[in-house]
Amino acid sequence: MTAVAEKRLSFDDPEALRSLLGSSDAHLKMVSQGTGAKARSRGGDIMLSGTPEETELAGQVLSQLYELIRQGFPVYEMDVEFAIRILAADAEASLRDVFLDQIYLKGKKRVISPKTLTQKAYMEAIRQNDIVFGIGPAGTGKTYLAMAMAVDALIKGKADRIVLARPAVEAGEKLGFLPGDLAEKVNPYLRPLYDALHDMMDFEKTQRLMGKGVIEVAPLAFMRGRTLNNSFVILDEAQNSTNEQMKMFLTRLGYDSQAVVTGDVTQVDLPNGTASGLIEARRILAGIPGIAFLQFNETDVVRHRLVRDIIRAYDKEGA
Repeated sequence: MTAVAEKRLSFDDPEALRSLLGSSDAHLKMVSQGTGAKARSRGGDIMLSGTPEETELAGQVLSQLYELIRQGFPVYEMDVEFAIRILAADAEASLRDVFLDQIYLKGKKRVISPKTLTQKAYMEAIRQNDIVFGIGPAGTGKTYLAMAMAVDALIKGKADRIVLARPAVEAGEKLGFLPGDLAEKVNPYLRPLYDALHDMMDFEKTQRLMGKGVIEVAPLAFMRGRTLNNSFVILDEAQNSTNEQMKMFLTRLGYDSQAVVTGDVTQVDLPNGTASGLIEARRILAGIPGIAFLQFNETDVVRHRLVRDIIRAYDKEGA
């Protein structure tokens, strides 16, 4: 028979407690569903019951979220979900260290912070290394966080420009029939980078900086023969680069520059028999000081909850 443990949490700040519980106790219900512990509020207390592991996890989530609220951090339903995932993965983790590692985007008046332990480690790796590889499935924040770090570096004067690149590889769709020159034909491939950029900077300012060459979005092939100094460079969808292209890209890095390479090695759209430059780079460059590799998985997905389930289902089928 499974032992039942009970825990009482007492909170002396009524306003913070209301925020912790959420509207109609929505946050408390999420904690109960996510940890398996039964939870109910009574006055300034929250009563927990369940297995020792369930009550301990629920208690840690509620206690740490309460302290964040008291420090002025607004907690939403998504934050509660992330808090459960973080502490379920690492009971010693500090939500404060994760959620309060913030990037403030002045133009948009937005604050971006990591939502998983891997995202936190990713941001730290970008701060501490000249080249960082973020590898994992879609929706884990690899490109978005790299973009936020790039914009932050530009605003703070740590970089003179941002260069964003993507391989122009057809993923089952043929774009050759489209009108226009080469740049116009590959523009659809670069759209996700524009979207992320416009999410972080005012459209007018973005267009102005792009017009001056301070921000550049270009196909990977356009990087050949260049040297990028004082730049923050991002290569997105790098699994679709060839080994030669990856070597070419990484050797473009000049003085006072750093590069972030992102991709999903399970979604390679290269022709059969062509090795992925991202997979080869992980093998060839592992262990070199100044180069860091961060592996994301489905637990780091920060999109709709079903995205995690979809990734697991496809992984199970080997697709």
